[in-house]
Formats: sequence, structure tokens, C-alpha cells
Amino acid sequence: MTTVTSKAFGTEASDQPLSELQIKRRELLAHDIEMDILYCGICHSDLHAVRNDWGGTEYPIVPGHEIVGKITSVGPHVTKFKIGDIAAIGCIVDSCNDCEYCNTDLEQFCDEGTTYSFGSADKISGGNTFGGFSQTYVCNEKYVLQMPDFKDLAAAAPLLCAGITVYSPLKHWQAGPGKKIGILGLGGLGHVAIKIAKAMDAEIVVFTTSEAKRQDAKRLGADDVVLSSDTAQMEKYTRSLHFILDTVSAKHDINTYLNLLRHDGSVIVVGLPPAPIEVGAFSIVSGRRSVSGSNIGGIAETQEMLAFCAQHNITADIELINIQQVNEAFERLDSGDIRYRFVIDMASLKN
Repeated sequence: MTTVTSKAFGTEASDQPLSELQIKRRELLAHDIEMDILYCGICHSDLHAVRNDWGGTEYPIVPGHEIVGKITSVGPHVTKFKIGDIAAIGCIVDSCNDCEYCNTDLEQFCDEGTTYSFGSADKISGGNTFGGFSQTYVCNEKYVLQMPDFKDLAAAAPLLCAGITVYSPLKHWQAGPGKKIGILGLGGLGHVAIKIAKAMDAEIVVFTTSEAKRQDAKRLGADDVVLSSDTAQMEKYTRSLHFILDTVSAKHDINTYLNLLRHDGSVIVVGLPPAPIEVGAFSIVSGRRSVSGSNIGGIAETQEMLAFCAQHNITADIELINIQQVNEAFERLDSGDIRYRFVIDMASLKN
């Protein structure tokens, strides 16, 4: 297959910093678009993958799956986009297109395995996919999203992962009027979850380990903020919440939060701690409670989420950086020194 070279930022090993690389992108197929990347968000999963925290990372790796760009070229059979359109690519760039899940807009659960924006086996070009820390991206139009007219495109970039990661379970578990829900953790996922749940008219209780985050949680739309180390504050919500969205990506004890659920309530895991989560049997048999999980969303639901967020003026709270600051950003992300998402201005890669 004919390929073209693109400048990118990635690494050859888990113990090496990200630096400039040259990668190959395929030349356009009939249904492909090519975009110049304008902005790419930094997700905690980028950091985990680069450092091989989950195992299985193959190098070289170029992370990035919150991609906003301008269409620069289209294949002859493309119908959704034209040159000059602002578009987006999220976590998914391919799937089998034929299984039960792909046929019901649940490509994230594809039987044959979803192809992700980076670090997945590339069924078309061979090797692995390279992500959005790069100048360009080539993708089949089916997996490219039409970007609403957000006033701040950079701040909208994290919606491509953080936004859909919390929107999908909030919708599935029916957040809305009359529902009292908990949001565990106030970080990159949690702060977007508050905004979306508020727009859905749910009552929101935020659980945090940091008293310093109380005021900011209220600013974002929380109805109450609970310091999880304060027993009295926690007991106030015993058996009262319909569900809890767990956004924490570090080791923590979810059994404490299971006790805050009403009957048939669930703790829904969307954060990805490196260590297994331990669940006590008595925490779930009492009240028929459950621990559930949710993993991003399909293309149609991601498009729906973007429209919802545009309608309600929801974007992430971001710090815009250039690509040369990415290693520092990873260190700060690892230590929690960010409110709440980093986004890379990819124009800096051209310098």
C-alpha cells in the first residue's frame, strides 16, 4: 500500500520521553478523508499506554484519541465531508462492520475487536495505528465525526473521549429529573460528567478526597460535595443514590460507595485503575446492588453527545499547551497537577 510520511510525537519505549518521530499514513482510499490536526486532547489512558501500565503496549507508539482537525482531502466516494470542514476523530477508527454490535451502533463492543485511534492492529496498512499527536490523520469517513460549531474548538477536543465516556453511562442509566446520582472523582472525566449530568437535570453529589475541590465542584454544577474521608458526610447519603459514576483511575475502595446506593443501584466504573478492583460480596447482595462498567460509545452516540454538548454549551476546562510541553504535561497529569484537561495545539508540531 502506498503511504505518505507525517510528523508526529511518540516514543520507542516505556522509559523514554516522547519526541519527534516520522510515521506513515496510508494514501486515501475511496471512502477516506485526510485531516490536518488542529487540536488533540491528552487522556489519562494515553499516559497508561505510553508507560505500558496495562501491559501489551507495542512500540513505537504515538498516542492521542481526542482529535479535532480540518479536512484537507477526500476520497472519490466520500459523501459526509468536503474539503475545509472541521471534523473530529475519537477513540474508534475501524471495526468489522458486520457483527451484532457494529450493526446496532455499538462498535466499541465489536466481536472481532475495535480498531482504536492508536495502538491497535491496523487491518488496512499493517502494523499498529498511530494517534493524534501528529500532523495528519487518515480515516474512513464512517468513523469521522461532524464537529458542531463550538466557540472554543480546543476545549471541545476532550469530549471525543472524556465526553462520550461519561455521556454514554449517564444516558444508559437514565440520569435525569428525579434521579440522585453520585460522581466519584473530580478530574478530567468527573468535571465533564458534572456538566453533562447537570444538563440532564439530575441531582448531583460529588465525592472527592480533596476539600480544596469543593468550591470548584459547586461552580461546575454539583448540588452537594462530600469529602469521602468524612464519615458523617458519607453516612448522610447511605442508601440514597440511584447510581454512582466512578471516574477514578487510581486504586480506591468502592465498597464504601456501594453502601450509598439505593436498592438496584450500581457503581459504574469508567476510570481505569491499573490494579484490580476488589468487591465484597456483602456490599452487593444487600440491596441487589451491582458493579458495572461502561466503555466510551459508538460513533452514532458520540455524534449525539457532541450535539448535546454544543446545545448546552458544554466543553472541558482545559490548559492549552504546545507539543514541546507534552512530557511535562504527562508528569503533571501523573501527579494530578491539572484542572482539568490538557489539549495540545498541534500547530506547534509544524515549528
